[in-house]
Amino acid sequence: MSDRWRSLIVPALLLASAPLAAQSQTDAEIHKAVASDYVYLENLYTHLHANPELSFQEANSAARMSEELQSLGFEVTPNVGGHGLVGVLKNGEGPTLLIRADMDALPVQEMTGKPYASTVTAVEQNGEDVHVMHACGHDVHMTVFVGTARRLAAMKDQWSGTLVMIGQPAEERGAGAKAMISDGLFQRFPLPDYNIALHVSSSLEAGRIAYVPGFALANVDSVDITVKGVGGHGAYPHSTKDPIVLASQIVMGLQTIASREVNPQDSVVVTVGSIHGGAKHNVISGQVKMQLTVRSYSDETRAYVLNAIERIAHNTARAFGLPDDLLPVVEVKDEYTPATYNDPQLTNRLAKALSDHLGAENVVKSNPVMGGEDFGRYGREGIPSVIFWLGAVEPEKVAAARRGEISLPSLHSPYFAPLPEPTIKTGVAAMTHAAVTLFGGE
Repeated sequence: MSDRWRSLIVPALLLASAPLAAQSQTDAEIHKAVASDYVYLENLYTHLHANPELSFQEANSAARMSEELQSLGFEVTPNVGGHGLVGVLKNGEGPTLLIRADMDALPVQEMTGKPYASTVTAVEQNGEDVHVMHACGHDVHMTVFVGTARRLAAMKDQWSGTLVMIGQPAEERGAGAKAMISDGLFQRFPLPDYNIALHVSSSLEAGRIAYVPGFALANVDSVDITVKGVGGHGAYPHSTKDPIVLASQIVMGLQTIASREVNPQDSVVVTVGSIHGGAKHNVISGQVKMQLTVRSYSDETRAYVLNAIERIAHNTARAFGLPDDLLPVVEVKDEYTPATYNDPQLTNRLAKALSDHLGAENVVKSNPVMGGEDFGRYGREGIPSVIFWLGAVEPEKVAAARRGEISLPSLHSPYFAPLPEPTIKTGVAAMTHAAVTLFGGE
């Protein structure tokens, strides 16, 4: 281990080599226990990484999470909103805290070269055979989830309240949180006073935590547009209404939503990720299909942007000379992910507590991103919520990337490989400290 690496991660973990005189007894106990538990957790992590499951197919992952919680004395209910699970541990009077981990993986072929790399294949919902990989760190999330449960179960004399731990399916489809809530998560089980979660970061050093008060992740909408036209021979375009040309004009028109219609201080993304039309050089097709991803923060901006997409598509077609029965069909898909809003008061409270425990240099304020996370749905129920970023990258690589020497693989990349240690240790220590803080144990 290099001196630079050691200087970054040892303060974060406060292991036995660091002075313990300035730590509370709880600090010392947690970090010693996390260190001694690491071999078990690393084995769990490599197992989960090598055995990923797609959204809505998380049966084995859910069963393993259920077994882990049951062995610790949790009352576990499976099959909540699909393969979701809820574990409840009651420990006297006090607040109710919900800790969430997501379980699903992605249809990505792993290229990391790790000895525990996934070779799993599966059948997607559309019937397509795909490779499967934990390319978004949900294997880390589940491992930290189990490690945190183990610590809190062992520390019951140091906190009081009700712990609700949920394993959530289908985050990658933006559907799992909605399914669990619809299946009575907040009616069938103790209603939380707080919700917390974490997500690995592909740009933050392992051993560090980042937090974002307020909006942290965006509303995510998927929009399909079918652009109609009048097909014909490519040599006689004047006798057609070319939907490819019309679609091109619509694409350019959509760019004015963010640049000319929305306040520049209100972040918006409208990306056309797919456009398909035609099948032969000299044939003008009758339609073009487009797929968009749309990102925003506030509900008001989201509604405005979605309406603007339909307005631009329809009115560009009218200007093109198409009658109303040939106007584009604009469909907003059901798998919508709401923006994740971190309650500022709760976020700052936990950031201070984690700074005290992990070292201020290892708990940093970060910026909102336009990615999506359906953890935001739990906060929509009026419950103060926070999701933190957990650093997962070798410090040397982060430093090299900041110097412009390398590019780091992003989340969802086939090359994304979290550094298990100290990522897992940091995650367990951080979530355990956060839980004890909220239970009023310190």
